[in-house]
Order: sequence, then structure tokens, then C-alpha cells
Amino acid sequence: MLSIVGEFSFCVTYAILGSYFYSMIDFDSELNKEQLDVVRHGDGACLVLAGAGSGKTRTIIYRVAYLLEQGVNPEEILLVTFTNKAAKEMVQRLERIVEGQMKLPWSGTFHRVTYKILRKYASLLGYSNNFTILDSGDSLDLLKLCIKQEGVDRKKRRFPSAKVLRSLISYARNAQMPIEDVLKEKHPQWMDIADVISRIGDDYAKRKKEAQAMDFDDLLVNAYLLFLKNEKLRRLFSTQFKYVLVDEYQDTNRIQASLIHLLSSHHKNLLVVGDDAQSIYSFRAADIKNILDFEARFRGAKVFRLETNYRSTPEILFVANDVISHNASQYQKTLRATRDVFCRPEVHPFSDIQEEAAFIADRVLELRDEGVALPKIAVLFRAAYQSQALEVELVKRDIPYEYRGGVRFFDRSHIKDVLGYLRVFHNPVDVVAWSRVLTMQAGIGPASAQKIIQALKGSDDDVDLEALGQSILSVRARVGWADFLSVWEGLHACENPHPHELIKSVLDSNYVTYIENEHDNYRERLQDIEQLALYAERQPDIAQFLADVTLQEGFTAAQARGVSDDDEHMVLSTIHQAKGLEWDTVFVMGVSNGQFPSERSLKEPKGLEEERRLFYVAVTRAERLLYFSYSLTGGFRSALAGPSVFIDEIARDLVDHHNFRDLPLIAFTDPSDSVDNVSYVAEDDAWNDWGEKRTSFLKSIDEY
Repeated sequence: MLSIVGEFSFCVTYAILGSYFYSMIDFDSELNKEQLDVVRHGDGACLVLAGAGSGKTRTIIYRVAYLLEQGVNPEEILLVTFTNKAAKEMVQRLERIVEGQMKLPWSGTFHRVTYKILRKYASLLGYSNNFTILDSGDSLDLLKLCIKQEGVDRKKRRFPSAKVLRSLISYARNAQMPIEDVLKEKHPQWMDIADVISRIGDDYAKRKKEAQAMDFDDLLVNAYLLFLKNEKLRRLFSTQFKYVLVDEYQDTNRIQASLIHLLSSHHKNLLVVGDDAQSIYSFRAADIKNILDFEARFRGAKVFRLETNYRSTPEILFVANDVISHNASQYQKTLRATRDVFCRPEVHPFSDIQEEAAFIADRVLELRDEGVALPKIAVLFRAAYQSQALEVELVKRDIPYEYRGGVRFFDRSHIKDVLGYLRVFHNPVDVVAWSRVLTMQAGIGPASAQKIIQALKGSDDDVDLEALGQSILSVRARVGWADFLSVWEGLHACENPHPHELIKSVLDSNYVTYIENEHDNYRERLQDIEQLALYAERQPDIAQFLADVTLQEGFTAAQARGVSDDDEHMVLSTIHQAKGLEWDTVFVMGVSNGQFPSERSLKEPKGLEEERRLFYVAVTRAERLLYFSYSLTGGFRSALAGPSVFIDEIARDLVDHHNFRDLPLIAFTDPSDSVDNVSYVAEDDAWNDWGEKRTSFLKSIDEY
């Protein structure tokens, strides 16, 4: 009885104090009309379509402050974000608004919230409440044990690495798909071992349970299972959370959306904020249907639109609105600018990627002279490999840069692998290069590698390498030695030992299988190597190429070490890594067909629409200046390319097209033609011909 009275007393006191603490917030002056409507929304399900730069975070924070002002207990509010950074930022901003008077005990990432629930109720699933959370290293170690237990010897046969298997298992669980379907969709080359992979996945789950441990995916899946199996517990939490708010809802996967559905099932006061036009993470199992089907799932849900953009100029938003309007699956919205008119975005074509890189570097230096600080400039690209030519150019110009979300081109492991093969080909006594290429082979560790290196030191140039391996290596190591020899023989079979041809030889070898087995992003890594081949094509010989690359490696490494937090540097980033960020000036490079949209995306259901959303994200990162660029030639197979279909979709009066008439335009007879098989034609004829090819391309896209 006393506890009930005490709880009642707290509630009364809180209601009185809450009203006092928050009555001073002037919502009308702090928010625009669109944001106010969301903040003062009553009860019921609510979808907030927050366009880029529209102040969605501000809206969520003030919505929470408004609920607190209305006397809602902080314990009754669940606020879910996607990153710890976002959660921390929201809580800090909320505390500033309410002057630190109240805390939100149920705010954080999906993983943090589910961990808090499982810590108290995991016993209902057969776990101890003091279960262990496996970090990335722990989960990999356990998967390696499962692989070994299955009898797979990766030193004897090629098999997906533990890292790749973890990625596959994670995708399957978050997408709620059978592992076989994931393999069919993502890695068809492993369908013949699907049963083995499934058994390893089952064993991995069993061993985690036996160890009373969960990985990050388990936190989501087990919380979902907990509520499915225990109606009483589901009712307890859904009753407690009177108001549920979710940020970046377009990035939720199926399991996350299902969790939110269950936690909001009693009061049905669910507010989700997101932008379907910025749903770009399907490769992580994010499902755009969660936001597109929200109204169908929550009958009577109210839809709000935040369309006032505080970031970009009107000219940039005209382009963004025009491009995204071509997506069939979307919520219609139109971003409106609050900034003054400035200038139209520009489109720049170039004959090759080197010219494109030189233009960007030149323009960056001009902007710096005009007073634009380097940190306010970003170059964005669809795929990491596209940065290579630009990185070389920036190094030459001594322009400091920061590569976001990854490793600089020449520091990437697969690039160093390929360079290792070329180095031992060029200099057979390079023991460092020998050690690298040998230890990546199945069954060859440091000790076996040293045996080979020592044997080669004392041998003739015409030594029988196969016989040498048979004489000094174990049976296990001979498998890897045979793999190496296949690459080695391919290199020596090149009629023209030019670095370009040598790299192509590596790409035609079983090194590709090695990449596929070791890395889940193997396609991107192969594109990097293709880009390296393009770079090599411009070098006179292998000696100059290796010397040039070594200098590039040395410079970028030293540059990376020498850049402090106080140094000014521009930003290079993939578009995926740039989401949520903004810069005064943005260059979007490599905007040509085959690169953006990528060829692979056109083979996937709704792939073109996600690529268009990615393009939209790139456009909306710019505040004041926006440049698009592409090269007419420069593909790995010397294929010709025209401007991206996304460039073509932009109304011509919304952008300034530069230098079309100044370029020696190529007759586009066939997309597969090499540069040697085409002729230069009159400008008007070339332009008209490209128009026909562009129409043909659009028609081919419609077939997907």
C-alpha cells in the first residue's frame, strides 16, 4: 500500500514540476509550422517524412520536450536511434532545452535498448541474465572454431572466411531470410556448399547459447522472440511505453520494424521519422517497405511532411526534386529552400578520368583562393575505386585530404596483394614481396614461406618451381604453392609484360577466388584492382609503375600521419559514408553509365530506384555549390560511356552543361566498342547519335 501511495505521490509531483520546468519553452518561435504540427501531434501512429536538411533531429527533440511538458513520465517514452552518436547528440540537445531537469532512461540505439530488456528477462529464453556480449573479434573466433569443427580445412580448400560467413549470417537474421536464399541472392558461387554453411550457422548459434553469450544480432532477434513467446511481458512493455519515437526509420530492417510494432502495440502512439528518398542501405538488410507500407501496417496513421530545407540553395533543390521524382515507389514531397538564389549546379564531361581529376583539383585550389576553406569541400563517389585518379592528383598538387570511411587507395590490402605479385615478377629477390604473396596462399604460413624464399635465393633463374615446392613443402602447403604457381605462370605468359597486362593477368587468375572467399565486398575490391590496371596503362613500363606507386604509398602514409585535427583538409567519401553530412561545395564524380548507376544494380529488383536515391543523397549534401563530372572513356575494358541516366533525367535548364561542344565527341556505335574501334565525328552528329544511344539505354532500364 505504501509503495502505491509513494508512486502516486511521485506522479503528482512530477506532473506539477514538469509543467513548471517546460512551460518556458517557446515552441512557436523555435519551430516552423511543419515542425510544430508534428511536435503538437496528439495520440496515434504518425509518419514524419523529413526531407534532407529539414531539421528532423530538432523536430524529434522538441516532440520529446513537448511530451514532457504535458506531464508524460520520462519512463514512458522510448526514443530509438541508429547510432550512439545520434543518441548522445539528441539527449544532449534535449537537456539543453529542458535545462537538464529530466533524463530519458529509455533512449539509445536498437542494440542498447534490447540489451537493457534482455539483461532483466533473458532467463525466459534459457539464458543467464548476466550473459556475455560477443564483440566483433569474439564472434569471428567462435565462427572459426565452428568452421574447424565442421571439418573444413581452409588451408586445403577455398572456403568463405569467418568474416564473410558472419556477414552472411547477420544479413539472413536481420532480413529474416533463410541462409540459402541469401546465398542465392548475394553469393551464388557458394550454392554448392549451402548445406555446409547452414550447418556452421546452426553450430555457431548453439555454441553461443552454450557459452551464455550473444552477438549484436542476437540482441535484436532474442528480444523479438522474447516478446513473441511471452504475451505478459509484451503487454508489460507496450503498456509502459506510452510514446515510442524512432529516428531514421527508412534504415530499419525487418526485425527492427517488428520489434517497434510489438513495443507500441498497446497505446499505438508511434512516431517514426525518416525519408524514403534516402533509403540506401539495402545491402545491410534495410527494407524500404517498412516506411512505404507504414500506413498499411498502422491503419489511420497520420502523415506529416517536413519540406522546408535549411541547407541548400533553391537551384540545388530543383535538381534534387527533379531527379527523385522519377522513382515510382516513393512518398511525393518537394523540398523548398530558405536560402537565397545563387547559381545552378554544373555538369562537366571529360575525355578520361585523369582530366576529370585534374579539373576537380584545379577547381578546389580556385575555391580555396576564393575563401572557401578546404574542410567545407567534399568529393563524393559511388564506389571507392573511383577515387584513385583523384587521390594521385591531390598528392601531386599537395592538397591535403581526408578519406572518410575507409583506407586510402594505395593502402588497401588487395591493392598491396596485386602489387606484391608484380614486385616478385619484376624483382625475384624482393623477400618482402615474396613473403606477402606466399602467406596469402592456403597452407603456407611464415615458416613455409621462409623455406621457399631461402630455396629461391640459392637457385638458378630457370629453377623448376613445381619440383622445388614438392621437395621442401608439406602436403598441406603444396596446395597453396600450386595456387601461387598458377598466378606466376599467368604473369610469365604475358606477351607484353606491361604493368597493365600483368594486372589483367592477376585478375584472370585464381586470386579472384581468394578475394571472393576472404571478403564479402569482393566486387568492390575487384573494381579497385581494375582501377589500378587503368592507372598502370598510362605508365611506360613496370619499373616506372612500381616506383611511382611506391612514392604514392609513401607520400599518402606520411600525409596521413602528419594531418592533425587542426590541419585543413578536404574530404573524399563514398556517398554512403556521406549520408547525414553537409558541405558548402560538393563534387560528385564518376557520374557515367556503368558507374553510377552501377551495372550490378540494374540486375537487382528495384536496384535502379535505390541508385537514384543514392544520387539524391549526394545532391542534397551540397549547401551552395554542386558539380557533376564524368569521363567519356576510362573503363577497365576501354569501354565508352556517356553521362549517367540520372544526369539525363535532370531538366536541361536546371543545370549548366559545360564544354560539350568543346570536346572531340566520339561516335557511340556500340557500348562494347573499344577506343581503337571508334572514330571522331562532327559535333552535331555525335550529339544526335548519343541522344539515340541514351534513349536505347533508358529503354533497356525499363525492362528491369
